[in-house]
Amino acid sequence: MSTDSEFMTVKEAAEFLGVSPNTLRSWGAAKKIAEYRHAVNNYRLYKRADLEELRQKLESPSLSDDE
Repeated sequence: MSTDSEFMTVKEAAEFLGVSPNTLRSWGAAKKIAEYRHAVNNYRLYKRADLEELRQKLESPSLSDDE
């Protein structure tokens, strides 16, 4: 499914982040990432900008106070 370049489907977003689609759905349910819905078919969509921000956090985790 091709969507507007501003949004990605679950499959596209999961591949972009390097996680499984179920992980992405779980993060959405836990409000760790915003989910949007397609107006016609109600599919989950994710904003590219949100995903890019999350990918940066995943690639560069902050150090804990112990380190």
